[in-house]
Amino acid sequence: MKFDVVTIFPAMFGPVFKQGVVGRAIERGVIELRTHDLRDFTRDRHRQVDDMPFGGGPGMVMKPEPVIEAVESLREANRGPVILLEPWGERLDQKLAGELARQPGLIVVCGRYEGIDDRVRTALDAREISIGDYVLSGGEIPAMVLIDAVARLVPGVVGDPESLTQDTFAEEDMSGWPQFTRPAEYRGMKVPDVLLSGDHARIKQWRRQQAAQRRGSQRTEGVRKT
Repeated sequence: MKFDVVTIFPAMFGPVFKQGVVGRAIERGVIELRTHDLRDFTRDRHRQVDDMPFGGGPGMVMKPEPVIEAVESLREANRGPVILLEPWGERLDQKLAGELARQPGLIVVCGRYEGIDDRVRTALDAREISIGDYVLSGGEIPAMVLIDAVARLVPGVVGDPESLTQDTFAEEDMSGWPQFTRPAEYRGMKVPDVLLSGDHARIKQWRRQQAAQRRGSQRTEGVRKT
């Protein structure tokens, strides 16, 4: 699967994706990740990618010409959808990651400043995706989250495909259960007996119950704090 990333900070991606499962997939050629410096698609000597917003207001807005022309230059080699990382976009979850993993590739545009000229979304028929209800300095970190979530679902990336079915959020009614490993007792804290029983049916039921309880308590706590 191909990932093409349009950004003004292409060097941010190298260190992240040289490590771990996705890094090994890139080395084997299962995943292809290319970054493209948006400033290479500007036409002025200052390589300007932003300008003041029409209608006034603070900050700067990313210009449409370099973004659109950058994506158009990639379209022949990557026929996948164009993704804009925006805080108001549809929420990235495991289901959406699985949907995107079935695409031949993704072209991911990383915004900065006060956002991207809205004509980019229109001209490129771009899909807007959010990783959460908060604001970051730019789209690079959300793009990394998106790529990692999608890439690991591409066949051949994760060594043991069965582990994907055990992932948190892989099942609709699951949001993570308590995990334990050796030793069975540490500083008086013991692993639950059910996990030592070898009874896989009981273990599965226990995990479902624990996951449901954890999901409910965490979300209730979140509501209480807001």
